[in-house]
Amino acid sequence: MAIEHMEPWTLALTSSSQTKTFGSTIGRRLERGAVITLVGELGSGKTTFVRGVALGAGLDPHVVSSPTFTFIQEYVGPLMLAHVDLYRLEQSTELADTGLAEYFNGDFVVLIEWADRLPAAWLPDDYLSIHFLHTGKNIRRVKVQAFGPRSRGLLHAIMPGSR
Repeated sequence: MAIEHMEPWTLALTSSSQTKTFGSTIGRRLERGAVITLVGELGSGKTTFVRGVALGAGLDPHVVSSPTFTFIQEYVGPLMLAHVDLYRLEQSTELADTGLAEYFNGDFVVLIEWADRLPAAWLPDDYLSIHFLHTGKNIRRVKVQAFGPRSRGLLHAIMPGSR
């Protein structure tokens, strides 16, 4: 079955503060069960974005760190966030041992860094995809694409001119 998606929305972020604000804007609109995939090279802003999401979702952004050594960290607050980092994932067979599948039960908002290492079969039918690209010293071009109706609604809500 093909997953319906909408055309990507691209924006430029010129500072970590803007990246965090972008995450916070999304975090304020998230609901339980949302899934966001994050792709980008080291230092491109993925964890900073997650800190912003935490802030927007009513959590302390200072508790957010890259879960590189544990694969998944949980942040509990008004929304429960599962922050996944697949940087160290060497083989997709390791995914079953991470417990990741359990987080797709609808209780958590799931944010997956290094989502390009996740086999497509693991992704739910509805998710928001965000790619971070370095385009200058402090400039990141961010491409956001929605797959599924919930994520399309979220993307429409955050796009300029849609408020």
